[in-house]
Amino acid sequence: MFSKNKKTSQLDTEQHELLENAQTRIKQKKRLYAHFVIFLIGSVFLILINKILKYGVEYNWFIWGITFWGFLFVIHVFNVLFTQKFMGKEWEREQREKLVAKQKKRILEIQKEIETEFPLNNINKKKE
Repeated sequence: MFSKNKKTSQLDTEQHELLENAQTRIKQKKRLYAHFVIFLIGSVFLILINKILKYGVEYNWFIWGITFWGFLFVIHVFNVLFTQKFMGKEWEREQREKLVAKQKKRILEIQKEIETEFPLNNINKKKE
């Protein structure tokens, strides 16, 4: 029980990243399903207010409310199912690597400019 030879399971960084990514996706999908259920209940509630409770009965305003909410739900679905798939962790990593490569290239260009404008040989000769 309290022995020194405890076996510990260590996950390497790739497995840990995969696990975190999977947990994030599960949370996103869970929120999407919750949004869908709330959308259905809310839509029924808006219809009940307009038709049964006769609030603003002269106009079917619930249609606009449900349409707007449905549009927001479609955006949520698109974001979770499509955008996150294409713009996920791998995409972020690629973009980060591209930016780092651009910065390194720019640093090399600046170093070359400095070396051509102020060569080390001239600086050393001026000190002597």
